[in-house]
Amino acid sequence: MTLRGRLTAAFLTVVLGPVLLGAFFVGSTLSAVDRGRATERLGLAAAGVRTSVDALCQQLRAAADAVALVADPAARPRAADQVVGRGLATAVQIADTAGRTSYATPGGPAGPWQDCAADAAAGPVRALAARVRIRDPAGADLGTVAAAQPVDPAFVARLAAVTGVGVTLLDDPGRITHTTEDREVRAAVLAAAREADGDRVTPTADGRYVRRVGPSPGQPLPLVLSVPGERPPGLYAALVGAVVLAALLAVLAAWRLARVTTRPLVELAGAVDRVAHGDLTARVPVRSRDEIGRLASAFNRMTRETGSYVAALTSSRDQLRGHLTVLGDTLASTHDLQRILRVILHSAIAATGARAGAVLLLDGDGVLVGQCVEGLDGRWPTEDPADPATLRVPAGAGVLGTVAATGEPLRGRWEPTDPPTGEPSCETYVAVPFAAPRGAEPRGGPERPGHPPADSDAPSSARPKPRRDLEPSSDDSSSRALGVLALYDRPGADEFDDDDLVTLRTFAGHAAVAVENVRVHEEAQRLSLTDPLTGLWNYRYLRESIRREVERANRFGRMLSVLALDLDRFKDVNDTWGHAAGDAVLVEFARRVRGEIREVDLAFRQGGEEFVVLLPETDARGATIVAERLGSVVRDQPVRVEGHTGEPIRVPVTVSIGIAVYPDHAAGGQQVLDAADDALYAAKAAGRDGYRLARAPDPVPTQEIPVVAAAVSPPDGLPRAGAGDAAPVAQGGASSGPHPPRQSRGR
Repeated sequence: MTLRGRLTAAFLTVVLGPVLLGAFFVGSTLSAVDRGRATERLGLAAAGVRTSVDALCQQLRAAADAVALVADPAARPRAADQVVGRGLATAVQIADTAGRTSYATPGGPAGPWQDCAADAAAGPVRALAARVRIRDPAGADLGTVAAAQPVDPAFVARLAAVTGVGVTLLDDPGRITHTTEDREVRAAVLAAAREADGDRVTPTADGRYVRRVGPSPGQPLPLVLSVPGERPPGLYAALVGAVVLAALLAVLAAWRLARVTTRPLVELAGAVDRVAHGDLTARVPVRSRDEIGRLASAFNRMTRETGSYVAALTSSRDQLRGHLTVLGDTLASTHDLQRILRVILHSAIAATGARAGAVLLLDGDGVLVGQCVEGLDGRWPTEDPADPATLRVPAGAGVLGTVAATGEPLRGRWEPTDPPTGEPSCETYVAVPFAAPRGAEPRGGPERPGHPPADSDAPSSARPKPRRDLEPSSDDSSSRALGVLALYDRPGADEFDDDDLVTLRTFAGHAAVAVENVRVHEEAQRLSLTDPLTGLWNYRYLRESIRREVERANRFGRMLSVLALDLDRFKDVNDTWGHAAGDAVLVEFARRVRGEIREVDLAFRQGGEEFVVLLPETDARGATIVAERLGSVVRDQPVRVEGHTGEPIRVPVTVSIGIAVYPDHAAGGQQVLDAADDALYAAKAAGRDGYRLARAPDPVPTQEIPVVAAAVSPPDGLPRAGAGDAAPVAQGGASSGPHPPRQSRGR
């Protein structure tokens, strides 16, 4: 058989077989669905009927109970009338023990009444009733109370409205008493009801479904429920016609398609052979817009895109190298470490196709701390996934800690450890360490004397404390480890390969250069703002700090105290013992100042033996306490220096201090510094080794009282000026509470 014949036979088999099966399936499915829906509707309707009848019986029983519970026989008729008046029952009968009616409400339905608890009685049902025994306190039977509700067409109509189906009430011989069915279908419904057994659903000839409900205990009414079917008429005739028409169309289509298909297939096979031999210029003529034509168009598009892709691969390799170079230059030229690490992490994820990643830096305690993360939602080992710093892995622990400790990259599939190391969960991973460039020296720097500069770009994570050296990588023994760059999971759960490792090493090298550049920049900035001899902030940073602190005090309505300090007769120290001894005195004085101020306070060397201390949120009383403490710690402990002969000597040192408070003594930063200087000159003029508080500008907001100056506070606890003379001390200040606790050691 030719290709055309095989295609025709195959098409007819494929098309007509499913058409026949589909027609049979549609017909049977529609019938089954129609019967199932009708059965479900009738089941729900039967439950609704039982519920409605049971609710009515419960209501009638409650009405009869209400009458039977009346203890006074004479009051029972009035109670019966009230029950009927409230609509709880249509009629109430009270009978004695012999069954004789002692009282009946007027307008009741004709008897006999069908008891709710009894089986169905012969003949038509006129009313439903609930009977309750009347008993005296001793339990003797006094008669019965019956509450009734008529079973009429309105009652049947209400049941139909509640259930949404047709409802028919039968008598005992099987005749219709009341119904909501149309006259045209009553006979068919009655015939189907006679054949129905129990809860079985029976179809009628005109497409309806019928089910009997009752009589049964609790539902003594013989009811028939029916619903119309949803199956469209003439279904099977339509299906047969559709199958015949489909068969005719299939024969014509098979012949036409087989003829049109064979020629393009031959052309396509030839073009495929050419492409298989490396000719990406092969093309197939597109002769139609059917599947074969789309296949030819897709083949032509595929060959064009394949050629373009091969050319793009060649050029993208060079472009990638260029992008890496530009990326390295960009990262090395900025000092925002967080932004640098985010760029590096995003670039590494994009280059390798990873789903998540993290960059971690070693802190001073040898712990890897997360700096930036991406894609780790749901994998976080802690309760706070919003903060990258919660990712902490000790060096030497887990995958990341091992990479940091050994300097060797690792890749593979994740195997959870016990106990957990704090690393994010994943399927596959690759982690590469990055270290300082060759020749870079660790920069610990001196102990910081104050807060970091306000214009510093580097975050606190870029300024780790000096740490212990980790074992260097075997291929870079002269470098020191800084952190780890890790990527997690690839689409399809494929492991990272050697190419990914090489790519990640490149990005890790850029991260190392960026971190080192930030540290060098911060160190240079720190050196430009600190005094090289004492380690305190210098005059340049004093001007910036006083402006910032005054603005903060003004914004929050707080006070700022300024202490101007000057070592007394410091020129005599230099002239007597030499400048080396003078430098030692300055260094020791700076150390003592740092030890006596709080963490939030700032100490500056203004020049020579002149110093300034800023006390944020401190009033005049607190400032005098600090001044008194500084004078005491300097005065009571002479400084040990080397004399001209090389033998150690002790040099007594005292300090004079001027105090000014913003905004009590000045309206700006420079003005408060000038006020502190004036107070310092007053302390010098008063005999040195003491302190003075600046005078408030006119008009004086507070009352000044003279007090006796003393080196220590008198028994009343109020601060006093230095030894020698009396000095005015301003009362009041921003805070009347105790002075904030001071730091036990300097920074």
